[in-house]
Amino acid sequence: MPSDPTKPLLRLNPGQPQPRLPGRRAVIPRPEAYPRADQEQRFGQRFARLAEVLARDPAALELRADPAALAPERLLVFEVRGSIAAFAKAVSRVPGLELIDEEELPGDEDAAPVAYLLVPDVRALRQIESLWRTWVSGRDLPEGHTAWRDVFACLRDLRPWSPEDRVQRADASILDEEIFGKEDDEQIPLEIEIVFRPNADAAAVNEAAVTRAIGAYGGTILSRARLADIAYHAILARLPVASIRRIVERSPASLAGIEQVMYIRPQSVVSGIDVADTVPLATVAPQPAVVNDPILAVLDGVPVVGHPLLRQHISVEDLFGLEPNTLVAQRVHGSAMASLIVHGDRNRPEAPLPRQIHFIPVLGAADRFPPDRLIVDLIYQAVLRMRGPADPSAPHVIIINISLGNARRPFHGHLSPWARLLDRLAFQLGILFLVSAGNVTDEFPVRAFATSLDFENALDDARARAVVRALADIQADRRLLSPAETVNGITIGARNLDWVPQADRPHARANINPFPALDTSNPSSALGPGFADAVKPDILMPGAREHLRVMRSGGGEIVVAPARASRGAGLKVAAPPALAGVEGAEAYTNGTSAAAALASRTAHRIHDALEQEYGQEFLQLSNAQRAVLIKALLVHPARWPDSTASLVRDLLGPFGRGQAPRQKDNIRRFIGYGALDPEDAVACAADRATFWAVGSLGDERSLDISVPIPAAIGGRTQPHYIAATLAWLTPVLPGRKAYRAVRMKILDPADIDSLGVAAHGNQPDGNQINRGTVCTRCWSGDRAAVVTANMLLPLRIQREPGTGENIDELVPFGLAVTISMPGQIALYDEVRARVRPAPVRP
Repeated sequence: MPSDPTKPLLRLNPGQPQPRLPGRRAVIPRPEAYPRADQEQRFGQRFARLAEVLARDPAALELRADPAALAPERLLVFEVRGSIAAFAKAVSRVPGLELIDEEELPGDEDAAPVAYLLVPDVRALRQIESLWRTWVSGRDLPEGHTAWRDVFACLRDLRPWSPEDRVQRADASILDEEIFGKEDDEQIPLEIEIVFRPNADAAAVNEAAVTRAIGAYGGTILSRARLADIAYHAILARLPVASIRRIVERSPASLAGIEQVMYIRPQSVVSGIDVADTVPLATVAPQPAVVNDPILAVLDGVPVVGHPLLRQHISVEDLFGLEPNTLVAQRVHGSAMASLIVHGDRNRPEAPLPRQIHFIPVLGAADRFPPDRLIVDLIYQAVLRMRGPADPSAPHVIIINISLGNARRPFHGHLSPWARLLDRLAFQLGILFLVSAGNVTDEFPVRAFATSLDFENALDDARARAVVRALADIQADRRLLSPAETVNGITIGARNLDWVPQADRPHARANINPFPALDTSNPSSALGPGFADAVKPDILMPGAREHLRVMRSGGGEIVVAPARASRGAGLKVAAPPALAGVEGAEAYTNGTSAAAALASRTAHRIHDALEQEYGQEFLQLSNAQRAVLIKALLVHPARWPDSTASLVRDLLGPFGRGQAPRQKDNIRRFIGYGALDPEDAVACAADRATFWAVGSLGDERSLDISVPIPAAIGGRTQPHYIAATLAWLTPVLPGRKAYRAVRMKILDPADIDSLGVAAHGNQPDGNQINRGTVCTRCWSGDRAAVVTANMLLPLRIQREPGTGENIDELVPFGLAVTISMPGQIALYDEVRARVRPAPVRP
């Protein structure tokens, strides 16, 4: 049944925390060691030279002069077989060693853990060499250093950080394109990440060395930032084309050879938004009064503040002075996002939000990142201005919309500084960040059709299957755009849906909707998974019915590209006026930026619904508790459309016994947890009750939440389901493989089978949902449920043991639970009477 706003979400209270249920802890098998003789042959010469040079050159000047040598004050790369935990333990035993970063890289044998270790002085280097000599001779290592035995035995590679590491292949390609055809003395911006040193004095020394090198290569500094909370230290600089050419070549005699440099990247470029088909603004009805106490903020481009659809609803804080230099005609992105958040898609009129939204522009002229600022620093300063400890400008903001991404930073396993920043701020300040997945608008081949006519005339199912197959073939090139890999935030993909009136639908065949009957993501919507193989995107929200345009054909295939938004295929939004003297216009947009804005609107509406029903009982919850609760309720209604899951499963496989997890992996890359109806996130229905709860858990603690089971579902052999969604904000450990410091999970209820349900087949599997900070489980069936009087289903929430540093503090969580049996209209009223009895009237 449709959601009914008179049937509010129902609160449950969690039980008392208790020890984590005993269970099988994950046992990490000890990795198979390489034979000692093989290790001596592989690495012995390097250590022998190290010993020889240190014997005659106590200051190790010769080693420092050789970029290929193991040397002090040099970043070393240790690639090991098995867990990195033993390595981290070994490092802690040698004074002065700094473990800079950890990650897991795909290798030819298996996933290869890699650690980046900074050896600060000759003393530490001597100790490593001494430990190696002891181990290779077969003697026992000194007390407290036995962990080095496993390090040496499982070492796959050991080398210095090199120019090839500092300049990644994709970044070199972008820089090569950027300097093509330019004069040698023309200046090009670069982002230079410096090896992060926790000690401020050591960091200053590193920065000074990089600054001197930039000057020596003809460059100038534009800005700098050091954010210790996320282990980020970077400089934005301009260098001449001649110097950048040497960087692209990865020459040791270029900036790429400077040992204090971690990465050299092209300057961040915002992913674009398409707004087209500007139309005059229709008469705007008088707007209801709004509350000037925002709970939602937007970091985006400068909006048209005086637009009739916006002026009453947004408060703009021009923290970075971007508004005066941004022409009104260029204020496209921010205006569109503000419009979608306040009003939704104007093709389908909805009531505006009751509160103002706080707006801090971070895009300048032409909706681009400011050319003289690091975007990570810009976002950091903006969030601290709103929610920092010193005179915050928007102290009650708990939802922040980021419909932006770095088009030059697709996610390939390594967390970007931007994502790390959002994760840190989310936990530190209790903020829910809603982030667009990113739009990948590059053209791609569809090999099932030889000509554009074949593509146009194909049956809907055949065309849809061909496009999904084509996207799967190039999924590595269509990954999330930074910061969409955020662990604490919610990542929004674009659903191929809008509310364009049928009369406005395009009749010409130049652009083709590839999915007219398939409920899935847009062709340009970036694909998952996320960090540590977490479910990403989390959910899909409408991003318009994106069409494809055939660019060319030949060789038995066609090449297509996503078409622009249009009046016939777009979401209707506020836009800059097309004529002088006019206050505003409207236009049409699409993509994941728009989808994220609609998700933010839904998150705000969840807050509104809870505030209206529970008043101070809800508002007195902490910022973090309200943020995680909204996070849970937003994801909770998302489901895989059965037809989409079936198509992807049948098309991409793999097939055979035991392949279900890999099939589900293919499905979630496209649609995450699935698509949702926003109305189901804010209210219940006569035959559907959604409950909510908040609480906090300490390390290795658990608690039960008792869910009332309505007698209305008992004894009936008809479809019904129970679903639960858990969300939290984790502390993070930058530079560690165990980045997500807190893990929680929902345990399968022991008596769930008696309610006539079992784990639903069309959802990510249990391993996939436990890799992020939101997890959803759904149990469904049509067998008769055995329901006793006043029955309660205990649902256990559990905090798992940490895999890295122990985090002792309490971590808030939000929980949403739904019970539904379509057609049983007594269901909601029955459970409401149990959890919220009507007051006794005198």
